[in-house]
Amino acid sequence: MKEANAATNRTGRPARPRRIGPGRPEGLNNVREEILDAAEVEFADLGYAGTTLRGVADRAKVTQALINYYFGSKHGLFEEVFLRRGRKISDERLERLENLRKSGAPLRIEDVVLGFLKPTLALRATPEGRAFMRLQARLHTEPPEISYKLRNEAYDVSTRAYVEAIREALPHLGEKDAYWRLTLMIGAYMYAFSDTHRLEELAEGICDPTDTNEILEQITNFVVGGLTAPTRPVGAPPKRPARKKTKA
Repeated sequence: MKEANAATNRTGRPARPRRIGPGRPEGLNNVREEILDAAEVEFADLGYAGTTLRGVADRAKVTQALINYYFGSKHGLFEEVFLRRGRKISDERLERLENLRKSGAPLRIEDVVLGFLKPTLALRATPEGRAFMRLQARLHTEPPEISYKLRNEAYDVSTRAYVEAIREALPHLGEKDAYWRLTLMIGAYMYAFSDTHRLEELAEGICDPTDTNEILEQITNFVVGGLTAPTRPVGAPPKRPARKKTKA
């Protein structure tokens, strides 16, 4: 009889799962990650201002006190959510660039672009990764006091390394052009990868944004084309190739 009563509450309905509180932090190896996963979705869907610790606690099935135990505050939680994957992306980009250099061959701009894009594209394979992509895109609309420090901490080193790699692969680009074009590449890939576009509606049956190979091919061709474009002032006519002189 006691066993039967343990599965129901006084109303006769099944008892709700007991929330995990801060009194049992030892041995809860997965709880911290589960909180981060839940917070990632909440921040991605609602933004920093719209997310509450109560909402995260409900999604993760833990108490707010346990969230405070691990992360200290909502801001501390937000930082941990972003840096968890942001640092991993940055580290993998640097590793890919190092491997390109180890080959001893001159850097090809297409390989540099792929090295930058692939670590982020891999996140689209899981719901958690897609949530981070939405979060990363949303971060650019968050207040500077929240977003700048996080972006700098996660990406500054790898981004500067790729600017150098772009200039090495494309010697005709000045430093200003390289920074601008990398910044525009970031904007393009975040929009394409974040699933916030409506390409599947605009080009139904033509384009498939869920096809990883298709999206990588299209974004790479677009970005390489932009990076390799000649530099010229706005409004200036494009440079025409010199005509070869023909013998009379």
